[in-house]
Parts: sequence; C-alpha cells; structure tokens
Amino acid sequence: MGRLRGKSAIITGAASGMGAEEARVFAAEGARVTIADVDDGAGERLAKEIGARFHHLDVTDAAGWEALVTSAENAYGTVDVLVNNAGIVVWGGVTDLTEVDLRRVLDVNTIGVFLGMRAVAPAMERAGGGSIINIGSTSGLVGGPKALGYSASKWAVRGMTKAAALDLAPKNIRVNAVHPGLIRTPMSGAAADRTSGTPPLGRIGTPAEVAAVVVHLASDDSGYTTGADHVVDGGRTAGWT
Repeated sequence: MGRLRGKSAIITGAASGMGAEEARVFAAEGARVTIADVDDGAGERLAKEIGARFHHLDVTDAAGWEALVTSAENAYGTVDVLVNNAGIVVWGGVTDLTEVDLRRVLDVNTIGVFLGMRAVAPAMERAGGGSIINIGSTSGLVGGPKALGYSASKWAVRGMTKAAALDLAPKNIRVNAVHPGLIRTPMSGAAADRTSGTPPLGRIGTPAEVAAVVVHLASDDSGYTTGADHVVDGGRTAGWT
C-alpha cells in the first residue's frame, strides 16, 4: 500500500465500472483522487465513500477539461496522473452503424482522450512530470463483429498513446495504454453476450485486475515505461485454444 502516496490523480468515467474500481484502489494506495464523470449522483457518492473529490465532466468538452485541471491543481497543488477511462460503445457494423453513432463514439472515446492529454500536459510539466494512462481495449488490437465504431476509436487511442509518448517524453510525462478484454462491468455485458467461448484462462476478468495494472503505470515502479501496450485479457488476443 502507499504506492501512489502524494500523487494527485484524475480518473474519468470513474462513477461506475472499471473507473470506480480504479478510483477506490488509487485512494487506498494514497493518491488524492479527482473523480470526473457526467453521472453526478454516482460520482458524488463514490467520492464521499473514498475521500475523493468529484468534478462533473463531459470528456468531449474542451473548456470542461480546462476547468477540471485548474480545479484539481488548485485543490491538490499538482496533477500527476490522468486515467482516460471514460468510454462508450454503440454496436453496429459497416452497413448498420449510423454516421451519427460513429461520430458519437469517436467524440467520447477518441477526441475525449486527446482533449484530456492536451489539458493535463502543461500541469504535469509544471509538476516536473507525470503519467497518463489511456484505457484502450482488445478491440484496438484485433477486429470484432458489429463493433466498427468502438474498434476504430480504440485503434486510434492506441496510436495516439504512442505518438503522445514521443511528444511528451522530453517533459518527463509518460503515456501508456491498457487494453482490457472481457471484464465484468455493466458495459461489457453485451460484449460477453456476443462472444462465444471464454479466454484461455477460462473466465471473464474483473475490474480489480485492470486497476492493478493501472496503479502500476501510475506509480514510480513504471518509471522507465512509456508508449507501451498493456493487455489484460486472459490470453484472448494470443489466440483461441
């Protein structure tokens, strides 16, 4: 415990699912956490539960990002960690996904990640460095049926992570991606229904198993790691057995 003591962390989409578990584990590891989400009720309840701050954020709103970073910096002095966790999925393939839905998925999952990295970089530079963790997906490593928009958005997150890692390395800001497979969350229920069989490890993963990897990347233990993909999928992308 205490691996994140003294660090100020912003976690988006943290009112539920993987983000909420990340917020709990970060707080337990000593981080000063800012929970950012559009769900005010759930976000405020979790913040009270773990001793964190809540800030309303629509990740597609650039001005909202600037206000969030200013608020966190004013409250805690620095912004040391950003977890770009917020994301949505709209099911549909080449012929049945609408342009409106594709743009909505890209706005949240891709533009939202870009805006977050852009907003926190100056604050992290002022702090002497930092760690950005972008939550991708195994859908950004391999294709999937009826997931064209989601796959496109997560492949983009993977590419942006590597490009940003190169841009920000001189400022001592590390940027890494975590790619969960099937994880037991409300959003993953439909994905599990569409997938036959189980990963090689024989089960669906848990939010705690993703959070453990995110904590490592946020901590000084990963100080020489940037621009990397970290897959948490029970062996799924290694190939079906």
